[in-house]
Amino acid sequence: MLLSNQPKFYGRRQGRKIRKAKSGLLDRFLPRIAISGTAPVTKNMFGVPVDEIWLEIGFGNGEHLAGQALRHPHIGFIGAEVFKNGVANLLTLLTGIKESGDMPEQITLLPERVDNVRVWNEDVRLLFERIPDGSLSRVFLLFPDPWPKKRHASRRFVNPDNLKEIARILKKGGIFRIATDHKVYKGWALRRMAETPDFRWTAKTGNDWRYPPADWVETKYQRKAVAEGRRPIFLDFERL
Repeated sequence: MLLSNQPKFYGRRQGRKIRKAKSGLLDRFLPRIAISGTAPVTKNMFGVPVDEIWLEIGFGNGEHLAGQALRHPHIGFIGAEVFKNGVANLLTLLTGIKESGDMPEQITLLPERVDNVRVWNEDVRLLFERIPDGSLSRVFLLFPDPWPKKRHASRRFVNPDNLKEIARILKKGGIFRIATDHKVYKGWALRRMAETPDFRWTAKTGNDWRYPPADWVETKYQRKAVAEGRRPIFLDFERL
């Protein structure tokens, strides 16, 4: 049941049946790293000291989030994803547990990882109100649902209300990165961002947005898009 103060959510929350090992991770490990309660988002919410907080909105299968968290152990990562299968896959990437027979009594992170990931498995718009002004250094929106039909345009995440919140929670100089392979969303995102005075597009040449950034982590979805002839673009916007 949708409460009156909750935004309406469009999209799937679960796909194919989740395998036993991943179901076990959802039951036993997710509560340890899930954001709960009503406290504001702070650097103290992670299991290790962190210098900054980065947010990924709709992390899909979690490859980018898990890869960035491994590369940057001194940064706290928040991943927001409502798709249960994607959350389960992220937990596999963090723990290395793929089969139910591999499930130990005490589930831990892989040895090379630190406790710098937290998960919000609800609509990210419900998390915004708990994020203080200027507290994030990066926000990622990678390959969001393009909602290509004109009548569904209002469902696209890049819209004035959401951009106002992104601008509020990003600190000055912070980066909002959008990646998409969909021709409709490419133009839509560029137009909406151009209308938002809080951001500056950082691209100086075509190579700055036609090719992945130097710190990019490739995803399964990206490989599929390229294989099917859809060329992604990568847009970085600086908070002014």
